[in-house]
Amino acid sequence: MAALAVGAVLAVGPRTVANLLRALGLADDPGFAAFHRVLNRNRWSGLKLARTLLNALVNAFVPDGPIVIGVDHTLERRRGARVRPASHCFDSVRSSTEQTVTSRGLRWMTAMLLVEVPFAGRIWGLPVLSALVPSRAWCEAQGRHYRPTTVWARGILLRLHRWLPDRLLVAVMDGEFAALTLLDAVSPHMVAITRLRLDARLFDPPPDPPLTLRQIMKGARQPSLRARLTDKVTVWHRAAQPSRTRWRPGGWIDYASGTALWHHQGKPIVPILWVMVRYPDGRRDPEALLCTDLSVSPRTVLEWFNRRWAMETTYEESRAHLGIETQRQWADPAVFRTAPLLFGLYSLITLYVHQNAGRLALSPRRAIWYPKPAPTFADALARLRQHLWFEQAAMSPAEGDMLRSPPSFLRRLVDVACYAP
Repeated sequence: MAALAVGAVLAVGPRTVANLLRALGLADDPGFAAFHRVLNRNRWSGLKLARTLLNALVNAFVPDGPIVIGVDHTLERRRGARVRPASHCFDSVRSSTEQTVTSRGLRWMTAMLLVEVPFAGRIWGLPVLSALVPSRAWCEAQGRHYRPTTVWARGILLRLHRWLPDRLLVAVMDGEFAALTLLDAVSPHMVAITRLRLDARLFDPPPDPPLTLRQIMKGARQPSLRARLTDKVTVWHRAAQPSRTRWRPGGWIDYASGTALWHHQGKPIVPILWVMVRYPDGRRDPEALLCTDLSVSPRTVLEWFNRRWAMETTYEESRAHLGIETQRQWADPAVFRTAPLLFGLYSLITLYVHQNAGRLALSPRRAIWYPKPAPTFADALARLRQHLWFEQAAMSPAEGDMLRSPPSFLRRLVDVACYAP
């Protein structure tokens, strides 16, 4: 597996096993089938790999303090009738406000560590655990119980809590995960932050002592957040929006906050801290957030939730530089394993470059027309590739008179460069 990981770093273009072997110089190896069996037949635990990666990332980037975890899902577009878990899903990348697009593919739910990477000077989303959310049709065909995205998110978050029982976890999610059942399940173990509907049913706490013998779970209903937007009684505070980088301001926002009990008929009651945000320049519509920890300050809630946008960058960079959506495996074990390995490779590359930033002399790729202020993942990947290629090129003995690169190395390097997409 280590050889395949190095091949995935060196390869340019589709991340098929054959392309990885070519990058490693194993195109003529008669034992090539052993590399295919790593994905489609061999027995190994992806959960153990994820736990090892999580512990390494936590020790390197957040040795103390709260650990912010982002949970979201993305679509890996895949064609072919043999990719059985695939289905037609909403494609957020190709859709717009005027048109809704669906694409056939695999829906992956990913938990990412949202931390500031020192050599980049910004928040990055580092994938640590991925799970395939299969379609309802595939579950019925396999005799499995279909589970919606909120159930998968609950399982992922509770597993991360079991892996890090002594650390404070902060789960940051989009409005799709603003479900009372999910919040009620994870709130005893971690802090959960999601979007909140402006028309959510919010209530005061129950009176103490109760007015009747019947147990009262909630008090009087509060005005909706939509009504508070135009209410003159609402107290607004102006602040600078948390920036995603050190070198770019985030703009100004107005925010108001309060506490309430969120209730819906037939669902558990969850106490929340709500934070409502409006934009003085009108660049976006007003929105609301919720936090299950009532003691957290509103500014901290905004800062934690703002980290979630790094996940979208990770998804796009994984497609552009690590070949997500380019693999061609169709066996069920390989389908379940390949994408999580590529997502984990993103975190592994970041960790290696972070630990060896001084030795690698990492710097952004600049030009006179592009004053790039800090390295990106593309720079980190390119520098790691240079390091791996140079290590293989320096094969002459220490006392030799001439440095000669072996012809096989040159053939591999030229092959990778010429067949780059």
